[in-house]
Amino acid sequence: MKHNLKSQVPKHLFTRRDFLSTSLKAGTAAFTTALLPNLSAKAQGQYNVLFIMVDDLRPLLGCYGYPEMHTPNIDRLAEQGTLFNRAYCQVPLCNPSRASILTGLRPDSTGVHDNYADFRETVPEAVTLPQHFKTHGYHTRSIGKIRHDTRTSEEIKHGVPPLQNDNSWSVPFWWPRWRAFGGVPSWQALNVNDDALEDGAIAKHTVGVLEDVKDSQFFLAVGFVRPHLPFHAPKKYFELYDTQIFDNVPRIVLDRWNEIRNYSDIPAGDAPLTEKKTLELIRAYAASTSYMDAQVGRVLDQLDALGLTQNTVIVLVGDHGFHLGEHEAFGKRTIFEVSLHSPLIVSLPEQSHRGVTTNALVELVDIYPTLCDLCHLPISPELEGLSMGPIIEEPARPWKTAAFSQLNNSRSIRTQQYRYTETGDRKELYDYHIDPDGTINQANLPENAELVEYLSQKLEAGWYRALPDMHNHPYVPPYDITKDGIVDIQDLILISNYFGETNLDNPKVDVNRDGRVDIIDLLIVAAHFTESSNTAAPSKHTAVLPKHVDRIEEWLAEAHTLKTDTNIYQRGIAVLETLLSNVIPERTVLLPNYPNPFNPETWIPYDLAQDTEVHIYIYNLKGENVRHLNLGFQTAGTYRTQTRAAHWDGRNSAGELVANGIYFYTLHAGQAKVTRKMIVKK
Repeated sequence: MKHNLKSQVPKHLFTRRDFLSTSLKAGTAAFTTALLPNLSAKAQGQYNVLFIMVDDLRPLLGCYGYPEMHTPNIDRLAEQGTLFNRAYCQVPLCNPSRASILTGLRPDSTGVHDNYADFRETVPEAVTLPQHFKTHGYHTRSIGKIRHDTRTSEEIKHGVPPLQNDNSWSVPFWWPRWRAFGGVPSWQALNVNDDALEDGAIAKHTVGVLEDVKDSQFFLAVGFVRPHLPFHAPKKYFELYDTQIFDNVPRIVLDRWNEIRNYSDIPAGDAPLTEKKTLELIRAYAASTSYMDAQVGRVLDQLDALGLTQNTVIVLVGDHGFHLGEHEAFGKRTIFEVSLHSPLIVSLPEQSHRGVTTNALVELVDIYPTLCDLCHLPISPELEGLSMGPIIEEPARPWKTAAFSQLNNSRSIRTQQYRYTETGDRKELYDYHIDPDGTINQANLPENAELVEYLSQKLEAGWYRALPDMHNHPYVPPYDITKDGIVDIQDLILISNYFGETNLDNPKVDVNRDGRVDIIDLLIVAAHFTESSNTAAPSKHTAVLPKHVDRIEEWLAEAHTLKTDTNIYQRGIAVLETLLSNVIPERTVLLPNYPNPFNPETWIPYDLAQDTEVHIYIYNLKGENVRHLNLGFQTAGTYRTQTRAAHWDGRNSAGELVANGIYFYTLHAGQAKVTRKMIVKK
């Protein structure tokens, strides 16, 4: 089916003033979204997405510097991507953390602060991360625990089904039947195979789904349950660990409301855990982590087997941290570092730096814009995170000055050296340079008074004030071929200069890396026109001059010969048409009509050097007026594309189709009067 370009352009085209100002101020999100109000069919992004979220996973992994942990599969993912050593959740609790990740909004914006609020009720207008990808043509799937189950225990007990969200997923999400959380032992080494438990079933289902979607552009979200309580895993994973490897057994004091109190082997009331029970739990947490890691390996192996790894962005993240005795606590729901610190690994195909660790401060709310950035989708200005793409490109670059987290009435920030927290009038300050475990509150020391005041003001100023200064460390967009800081007309010209070439001294011009430079490479770059980290770039960077008009028209003519409706190509075409429409020509001219021969309707293109009333008169060989097209007042610009050129339906003033023959059409535009000949041949 032939693609209808009219669906790709806005009803109100930018004026040249709009184009040169709005596109620079709002950047890619505003410009490309205006061009593409309703995307469908095929995805415009370059990569698939495998998004793996793990419940209650702290950075207790081999790749995070714990060689005693058996996590070979997550470790190999880190070897092919970027490990974020300082990633922090917004709330150390499943539902608010996941709501923040999925919406790209912070807890005060989602209104989700506990495990029972539903962000679909608190922010019903929010477009989720998978929903955004689905809108842009991706096939989206959810397997396992991605969105938190907001049902109460009573609702689960009485068989109330989990909420199915059709807005985010192409098909209903899938998860196995959950084992009970309460009334069973907190840990068990079971004589079962992997698939007998939830994570094994999730991995098995994911392997099958990957086979099903391998020929689609997909966003696949996979949520593993372990190491969430209860720590039930196949016995072989417990055998990986001897309790002797876990030294310095912490004292754990549980309040009566702690989650672990629900399990049958945990003492009731306020009794502390014994050393023996503490060792059992730490070992069981490690075994559950290794069990989960093996399931991650099954998914990564299938991705490799299907040849999808080289075209898939992979993200692995824990929804928050987890105490294993630090601060005498067990579980999450604290505002301490260990509860807020999350593992995060991002692997991008063909990324420049592999197997690197970055200490840049990042937040889980950054995942949404990052995936949009890496897959070249528009980033909504509503999002409250920041793409980590520049960090993947340059791991050591200066970045955020603080990460922000909260829990109940506590607010906390993490800087490179400190964690500072306020809970009502109470203030806490931990200095990780002199106290790596963060156990000594130094907020009340007289010598820290100025530091506390500074950090308090930083906390009050909020996350927006902690964003990096991108101007001092400009990020080169992936499609900035000339590397001048912005995707502009010069990038398109450079690519077109290489059309047909095979010996390339600038490999970047072969954008899709298919071994040849052609109109497809140019359209991909055109689709990202004006992308820049510097929103204050001078307007000359986006200026399209009269000398560019003929070249853009040549690109459009070749682009229209493509037999595809792929969205990224159509988006590139729409951008070229918008660029062409915003050029101010040096003189008013009338151009050859198209299509020709007569078909039986035609479009009459023209250039207008000044704002004026425009009329086109069509005459036959006898000089008789066949039709008058009153186009009304038109602003200066080019009217060469099908959406802007004058349209003649091939009929005379009486509504009858004209006969074959030679006709003349005359453009009257102010003082200008130009005539051309056309041949009507049906």
